[in-house]
Amino acid sequence: MFLVLFLRLLGGLLAGLLVYELVHLLAPALQKRFTNERARLFAVAALAVLTVAILAVLALYTIAFFKSNLENPSGLTQRVGDILSEARTKLPGWIVDVLPGSADDLKALAMNWLEDNAKEVQQIGSRAVHLSVHVLVGMVIGALVSLGVGPPLSQMHPLTAALTERARRFAEAFRRIVFAQVRISFLNTIFTGIFLFLGLPLFGVRLPLTNFLVTVTFFAGLLPIIGNLISNTLITIVSLSVSIYVAIAALVFLIVLHKLEYFLNARIVGSQIQARAWELLLAMIVMDAAFGIPGLIAAPIYYAYITRELGDAGLI
Repeated sequence: MFLVLFLRLLGGLLAGLLVYELVHLLAPALQKRFTNERARLFAVAALAVLTVAILAVLALYTIAFFKSNLENPSGLTQRVGDILSEARTKLPGWIVDVLPGSADDLKALAMNWLEDNAKEVQQIGSRAVHLSVHVLVGMVIGALVSLGVGPPLSQMHPLTAALTERARRFAEAFRRIVFAQVRISFLNTIFTGIFLFLGLPLFGVRLPLTNFLVTVTFFAGLLPIIGNLISNTLITIVSLSVSIYVAIAALVFLIVLHKLEYFLNARIVGSQIQARAWELLLAMIVMDAAFGIPGLIAAPIYYAYITRELGDAGLI
């Protein structure tokens, strides 16, 4: 598990697990339609290929969406400048002092940062290419593994049985955390979208970057706890560009929504791994300090797996 983080293979591992779990989730219903073993195997293989293709298309669409927003000079740049200008007139002075004065100032800050961190930026580009390759290979491996049916544990040699059981438990931890968090993020995005697209327009208020904010809400929501802080901060800042009252209304709505989500989290995630919010947050802080963003992403899954192992061993 820690070699995965040390060797920067987390993207490939998660992509492979996602394909593997999706195929196993959908395969039983598909296999019931076929009586011949070869036909069932072919159906599962076709499902695996289709799953990989759909995930790849979704990934490309997401990248294209963010790229179109970030590269539209008359769109995002202008709107960010308007947001900054409006926010400076409505925020306290101590906050205004640290904000860029305009979109041009923000561009200048970004260019200065790029010049000061040119080497790191090049490394990020190289890592992005490696990550894309790892994700693609991981998806293919996940599809291939999903096609295999091994013997029962009782017929395996001790080391093989132990490794197989560990892999199954890790995959189970992944399924519990990721699928539960996807459901939570989806519901959060739906309610946030209703507020932004329907609630505010009823009062004659339309926020800029609404599509972008809803998309960020979903993807940020895939990170437990911290994801909500990211999306809430962005929505509140954009709301300030309209008025302080809209920002307060948005903040109150988001607080109420996420207070209600605590019950949902407790039911969906808590019931899956018997973990409290502060436990997950502590695990995420420690893993972030040790491994950076990959550790932050892996923390809930690793925590669920480790607590399952310790619980089965009677240690906790």
